[in-house]
Amino acid sequence: MTFLWSLLLVSLLNYVVGAIANVDFNFLAGAVVSLFLSVLVIVLGESIPEGPVSDH
Repeated sequence: MTFLWSLLLVSLLNYVVGAIANVDFNFLAGAVVSLFLSVLVIVLGESIPEGPVSDH
């Protein structure tokens, strides 16, 4: 689901910014960026501890 949401949001952003800058829409570039973004979100989500952190 992370990749799907990332693909939708990055493609939307790619389309809107491309339309403003008068650049052709490139789906492959958006898919690559969304793949990188989804991997980054998953890695960050897994690195955060879930339970209470004990005091040291």
